[in-house]
Amino acid sequence: MAKKELDVLLKEERVFEPPEDLVERSNIKQWMDEQGIADYDELLEKAEDREWYWGEVAKELDWFKPWDKVLDDSDAPFFKWFVNGKINITYNAVDRHMKTWHKNKVAYIWEGEPGDIKKLTYRDLYIEVNKFANALKSLGIKKGDRVGIYLPMVLELPIAMLACAKIGAIHSVVFSGFSAKSLRDRMNDCEAKLVITCDGFYRRGKIVASKESADEALKDAPSVKNVVVVRRTGEDVDMHNDRDIYWDELVEGESTHADAEEMDSEDILYILYTSGTTGRPKGIVHVQGGYAVGIYNTLKNVFDLKKEDIWWCAADVGWVTGHSYIVYAPLIAGVTSFMYEGAPAYPHGDRWWEMVEKHGITVLYTAPTAIRAHMRLGDEWPKKHNLSSLRLLGSVGEPINPEAWIWYHKLIGNEKCQIMDTWWQTETGNFMISPLPITPLKPGSATRPLPGITADIFNEDGESLINKGGHLVITAPWPAMLRTLYKDDERYKEVYWSRFPGVYLAGDVARKDSEGYFWIQGRSDDVVNISGHRLGTMEVESALVSHPAVAEAAAVGIPHEIKGEAIKVYVVLKKDQTPSAELKDELRIWVGKEIGPIARPDELGFVEDLPKTRSGKIMRRVIKAKAKGEPVGDVSTLSNPEAVDGLDNAE
Repeated sequence: MAKKELDVLLKEERVFEPPEDLVERSNIKQWMDEQGIADYDELLEKAEDREWYWGEVAKELDWFKPWDKVLDDSDAPFFKWFVNGKINITYNAVDRHMKTWHKNKVAYIWEGEPGDIKKLTYRDLYIEVNKFANALKSLGIKKGDRVGIYLPMVLELPIAMLACAKIGAIHSVVFSGFSAKSLRDRMNDCEAKLVITCDGFYRRGKIVASKESADEALKDAPSVKNVVVVRRTGEDVDMHNDRDIYWDELVEGESTHADAEEMDSEDILYILYTSGTTGRPKGIVHVQGGYAVGIYNTLKNVFDLKKEDIWWCAADVGWVTGHSYIVYAPLIAGVTSFMYEGAPAYPHGDRWWEMVEKHGITVLYTAPTAIRAHMRLGDEWPKKHNLSSLRLLGSVGEPINPEAWIWYHKLIGNEKCQIMDTWWQTETGNFMISPLPITPLKPGSATRPLPGITADIFNEDGESLINKGGHLVITAPWPAMLRTLYKDDERYKEVYWSRFPGVYLAGDVARKDSEGYFWIQGRSDDVVNISGHRLGTMEVESALVSHPAVAEAAAVGIPHEIKGEAIKVYVVLKKDQTPSAELKDELRIWVGKEIGPIARPDELGFVEDLPKTRSGKIMRRVIKAKAKGEPVGDVSTLSNPEAVDGLDNAE
């Protein structure tokens, strides 16, 4: 989009009103009509009675025994939801569909990077989950045991998760791009009894040797007694006698029936490790009951999924986005999901758009980094394909800059798709601040907290702010929230609840405008303090990518003897642009004009690419370390490790 056009749009604070037919057909509008709720504001006001709201939506799930109380906050911040209720999330995701026509519906359409395609109906999934659940029991896995899952985007990954949950075992998925050391540390922390991996998988036309990494990790993981190996590539791998067994051999002959374990609502479902500021991963604990309610309700309402939809959450199951919105919530809702194994633009720049057209994807949910990467490849790639099947789009993982929002809206959504810009975290479990299909949109804003969620912006003294940047906080508990950090209750209280007593600290910086719309600016540890002025690096990046020459940018704070900190930026130009001293000066001046002189970068360098994870997120930790001349640490999760050295050669 032309800069002038974008400027006008932002200056006018243009609001994109939802199409009337989308509003009238939306799940949330129908639910509001049933409840006698007139409009969005009344819905949000009524949902402030959290126990009423979450109690009502929880009735849409199947419970073995109903709860005695919706919320027990007597031991805050260790909140309990649906107290004494008995449930099993896999029963809700798979088993209950066997009683309806859904059993013959496709649950997953899967495409491998080489182009191979598989489909599983809900009945197929039921059979495979049951066989693997019984196989786990045959290896001595029981309720409460921890199972590590180190798999790429193959169908055995959701099957393994669902099987663990069905028998009450606790799964801990480790992203397939993580190093052997990362896997070892996580398996030792949770004391896993079993690890599931594969012989290898495809990435950019090459085979990634997963089993080798797993073997290296498990040299020093004494709790692990067995390793189950999925055959994906057919490569020969070392199999350790009395420890390793192939998945297909393990499940052969197992019964296709398995009863779902009756789980307490507060029984642990999974542990998912996320980065901590100390460098030691935090084991986020989510439970069966409240998590199931939260993810199901938010997916159903935010993305308005219907029985005819084909849903593509283009994340990796190794992250919470995949746990919540590739595995559990879509299956509970009974929809068809699409899964893709490989790299976004392999072997051609239109791989994604080819798959959208081929499989008739109707709702696409991805990260701003992926959107900007496709922008950089050029408009011609999406224009080659008929994307008219799409009816809704979504954004996740980081704030989306307005230019990327508009490109996504125009080029991918053909100006007819609302964009659900969601803010949430591994810790929150589900979407927290997000539009609904009935919400007017402002490009770059995640809009307002969802029904049943209460958020605010606090200054350092815990006072609420309007139109000023501050700490993003959640002021009341919600069902899908983390319950603690695994084996570390004290750290849980210190990290999330100590800064503002009784209030959850998200660790993000944001502002709230006069209409209650939230604008996420980035992590609070990504805030630069320049001469006493706090400035989010995300703001600088957003200003840079609004320049017509810039495809991507990463900003970091570096020490400055006078100002305390200064801003250094790395810029990736669009393919038709040439680096020059003149352009460098132009971009520095541009940022100063867009944000203010205080934000003008002290240093700016052009690079060919920015270090990214295999899920497409920019690794700002690595960039910051490079900028400061510090060790970059583990870079095994990067899809493009050569970009790290490229930072040294920034022009």
